[in-house]
Amino acid sequence: MDNFTFYSPTYFVFGKGTENEAGHYVKRFGGTRVLLHYGGGSVIRSGLLDRVKASLEKEGLFWAELGGVQPNPRSGLVYKGIELCRKENIDFILAVGGGSTIDSSKAISIGTPYQGDFWDFYAGKAEAKTSLPVASVLTIAAAGSEGSDGSVITQENGMYKRGYGSELIRPVFAIMNPELTMTLPPYQTASGCTDIMAHVFERYFTNTRNVEITDRLCEGILKTIIKELPKVLENPNDYEARANIMWAGTLAHNDVCGVGREQDWASHNLEHELSALYDCAHGAGLAVMFPAWMTYVMRHDVNRFAQFAVRVWGCEMNFENPEETAKEGIARTRAFFHSIGMPTSFAELGAKEEDIPKLLETLQIEGRTEGFFMKLGPKECEAIYHLACRE
Repeated sequence: MDNFTFYSPTYFVFGKGTENEAGHYVKRFGGTRVLLHYGGGSVIRSGLLDRVKASLEKEGLFWAELGGVQPNPRSGLVYKGIELCRKENIDFILAVGGGSTIDSSKAISIGTPYQGDFWDFYAGKAEAKTSLPVASVLTIAAAGSEGSDGSVITQENGMYKRGYGSELIRPVFAIMNPELTMTLPPYQTASGCTDIMAHVFERYFTNTRNVEITDRLCEGILKTIIKELPKVLENPNDYEARANIMWAGTLAHNDVCGVGREQDWASHNLEHELSALYDCAHGAGLAVMFPAWMTYVMRHDVNRFAQFAVRVWGCEMNFENPEETAKEGIARTRAFFHSIGMPTSFAELGAKEEDIPKLLETLQIEGRTEGFFMKLGPKECEAIYHLACRE
């Protein structure tokens, strides 16, 4: 196990009806003038936004609001949020929604006090020194942004996605009521769970040895999603299954599973170009990219993939030919994604093989590599995209 530091200060408020306590926690964490940031009509139609507003009003807090967050959150709305925060002297941002809303809120939080362009952080040109506090009322189990130090934004000038990480943008609190996820369409629920699994995969496939504790944590989260997701697809109102999935989403990405081990993240970066170009759901893109990545890199460490197959999918270990076990684990992963309604190829996603040069261009892979489990240059990334075109 590698040396590590781990700091995860988010205060989690979990359970039924907890959205009604939002105002209390904003006030507790020092907020007086709040930006309510949210997406489309679902938080309005469900009455959630009104309940959150009522909780703020009860505490005597001022709020301004900015809706319109889209999946794969856009830079244009971040600029609007920064302008609004400055105009209204906002000192606290409350995201009401899923990962996209939280990521957009995080970008606004570091962009508001910054004298330059917030995109400097995402382009690697600057490091944030200060921010407005961010918190969330979570409505989808997926991105884990409610407890993470990361944010991903789509730059509309060129339509490419980039991420930024800083402890300054880790939410100060997260309100998590599994009931709020019950109205999600099956596709969105499945896409979110795929994202959860992908966050674990990025940590599980590592070159670091002797990481049994985090291996087992990763495997436990994966097995939980495999068990609980079919339940909620059959019965969307299964509270206990929803609760297990929601907490799994947080644990998958607050880095408790990633400490002390090298992580990869190539598949996420390869997928970002898909969702930027085609505006597909992030989880759906990951369902296409991960089996392709696994197939390409498997021989780098056959035994780790065989371990994954045995411990997560219950495959029987072929000691004479571990590669066969490893391949079975990858096949089971692809089959599971297919069973929950996720695409597993470019064609099913609506992507085109002839667009691979464009994907590589926006990935900006020339002269550098992606990932750490097996470092990937331009030719390797191109080969994985082509693998993702196959059924």
